[in-house]
Amino acid sequence: MLAFDFSVTDVFLAVAIANFGVALYICKLLPDAVVKPVIAGLLRLLYRVEVTGLENYAKCGPRTVIVANHVSFLDGLLLAAFLPKKPMFAIDTHTARKWWVGPFLTLVDFFPMDPTRPLSTKSLIKAVREGRSCVIFPEGRLTVTGALMKIYEGPGMVADKADADLLPVRIDGAQFTPLSRLKGKLRLRWFPKITLTFLEPRRFEVDPALRGRKRREAIGRDLYDLMCDVVFRTAQWDRTLFQAVLDAAATYGAKSEILGDIEQRTLTYRHLLRASLVLGRRFTRFTQTGENVALLLPNAIATATAFCALQAYARVPAMLNFTAGGKALDAACKAAGVRHILTSRRFVEAARLEDLVQELGNKNEIHYLEDLREELGLFDRLLGLITGPFAEEIHQWRARKAGVTPDSPAVVLFTSGSEGLPKAVVLSHANLLANAFQLGARVDFNPTDSVFNALPLFHSFGLSSGLLLPLVSGVRVFLYPSPLHYRIIPEMVYGTNSTILFGTDTFLSGYARVAHPYDFYSLRYVFAGAEKVKQTTIRSWIEKFGLRILEGYGTTETSPVIATNTPMHYKAGTVGRLLPGIEHRLEPVPGIDGGGRFFVRGPNVMLGYYRPDRPLALEPPTDGWYDTGDIVELDEEGFMTIKGRAKRFAKIAGEMVSLGAVEDAAGKLWPGADVAVVSLPDERKGEQLVLLTDREAATRESFLTHAQQNGLPEIMVPRHFFANQTVPLLGTGKTDYPRAQSLAEDLISGRLPGLDA
Repeated sequence: MLAFDFSVTDVFLAVAIANFGVALYICKLLPDAVVKPVIAGLLRLLYRVEVTGLENYAKCGPRTVIVANHVSFLDGLLLAAFLPKKPMFAIDTHTARKWWVGPFLTLVDFFPMDPTRPLSTKSLIKAVREGRSCVIFPEGRLTVTGALMKIYEGPGMVADKADADLLPVRIDGAQFTPLSRLKGKLRLRWFPKITLTFLEPRRFEVDPALRGRKRREAIGRDLYDLMCDVVFRTAQWDRTLFQAVLDAAATYGAKSEILGDIEQRTLTYRHLLRASLVLGRRFTRFTQTGENVALLLPNAIATATAFCALQAYARVPAMLNFTAGGKALDAACKAAGVRHILTSRRFVEAARLEDLVQELGNKNEIHYLEDLREELGLFDRLLGLITGPFAEEIHQWRARKAGVTPDSPAVVLFTSGSEGLPKAVVLSHANLLANAFQLGARVDFNPTDSVFNALPLFHSFGLSSGLLLPLVSGVRVFLYPSPLHYRIIPEMVYGTNSTILFGTDTFLSGYARVAHPYDFYSLRYVFAGAEKVKQTTIRSWIEKFGLRILEGYGTTETSPVIATNTPMHYKAGTVGRLLPGIEHRLEPVPGIDGGGRFFVRGPNVMLGYYRPDRPLALEPPTDGWYDTGDIVELDEEGFMTIKGRAKRFAKIAGEMVSLGAVEDAAGKLWPGADVAVVSLPDERKGEQLVLLTDREAATRESFLTHAQQNGLPEIMVPRHFFANQTVPLLGTGKTDYPRAQSLAEDLISGRLPGLDA
């Protein structure tokens, strides 16, 4: 006997498609003027289809190529029904022979495309030249990730050869229907809301000198960037953070587990929202609307809940770096106008922060979450149960009352202090959500993924990419309290079956040293930022785990990601390509050949700074442009290479020397060693270089030999070498250069013992 594994849903779907096909065949007997309104009306009734930007279709010239993302079998029907004219669809001849495609072909002009016959492409170009608008799906297949997949250059080449406009279209919502290929990855439903967004027509500006393969590659990159830009610009980042979490709960399911931590607890969207309303109501008893309220907490569910609770009631979390020390935290609190600090008694005792908290308590009120939780009575919990279903209405009412908009401050973070006292960075709701969707337009992830986040939430990378991005995307997050537990974290990643890991070079190299080769078997992506990734770290991850580290670049002021390598576009030694929606410019720096000082502008760029000497006085970036202070070089493919900090160049005998380049050279000579290079004044040459390292055998002679063998100029060889020194680090793993500078001064002056090697 034959066994059939058909569910009721499959049978219902087959019957529905068959009936719809019959209806389309019947419609073929009717004139187009009757058929299209009927089909469009039916789609509006079933899917509440919303069409925006259709006026951009009228802006196209006589020749147009329409490109759209491909998320479901409904896509062609949607475009056929809502495009003003009867469109021509370029369809693979093999696909066109399938039974379920036949009914659709009755509504459109069908242009057969045979991949084995180059002449079919030439015929299509000729048809577009003659003024026929053509619809092509650049992915060439339905997405099975929920995000953009490989983009073929074909549609771009057709537009280029036919001198046609490209009209980009975003189809959103159809991926949640059973007619997609995302079963098991998204929560599917029969009739979700669908939106069609038409953006302004574009034309590629390709170098006329490019020919053949290079021209195809350039057009392919431009088309991919265009599609990513379409996905980003049509994303809903003009919301508050809490509204985005509410929308995610509705989209991915309120019962979906979204948070976990070391206590082996889990939280669903429903529990998170309910706890946020209950705890946030308690916060309102001692805080004011719009007030900056500091969080001094580790990575844990309690921290995420407190963060969301402040968001729910229009308070602004200020994330304190508990590794920074009393002086830096006092300056941070002063800059942000902090009066209340939320922390945990258990955390303070475990981290031995009693003295720090006592010092902060002299100027601020300290509130322990344990005490606040004990104050919650039966009435509070019952009220939470009652108000839970109305979380969205409550939040919107409070936001309107407080005047909170997507452009209002959402969080205050603090710079690392690697070059001085920390500044308070004010980021809006739109800043953070824009950056989340910028990254989401380039990297495919979905609710089947699980993020392991050990980066502290006071760090922009840990907060934005490691918590907020997953929260608004339906991706589960496991929060771990310290990235320094090199032996424990690989076991935890293995035990939680995590698929995405965020880290810095310091932490990733530590995990690679002690992890079992199978500990990271479940990982799909490993993202690195905050500091340059060493070649030794990259090589160890490839050789030991078979994983490629995707290095990126960003700053706290940009929410934070500016560029990243991705599985689609990767080049070793670079930090990847710019994310969509970000403008940039390079200003030449005297004495430095290639690249320039890097400025960026975009929706992810901060509202401004608060400084300790001017508390709560917002200093916005000039004309929206943020000076990163980095010297950057971009190649012809758009990949970025960081040449160093503008402040970390020394002028020696009139020549500019990158301190970062000297550190890289030392890292190649002494793999795995901690190295810091600083510059000090010099009477003869203006400045001199001093190298600090924990490597005992480090000498000037060995570095000089290495430089000569690798063609490095002698000017890059530091004058002073201090070996067997502990290089000062910040809590994020980055080098603490102010302390390194002070240490170098003390060693040279003899105030501290040390052998100048």
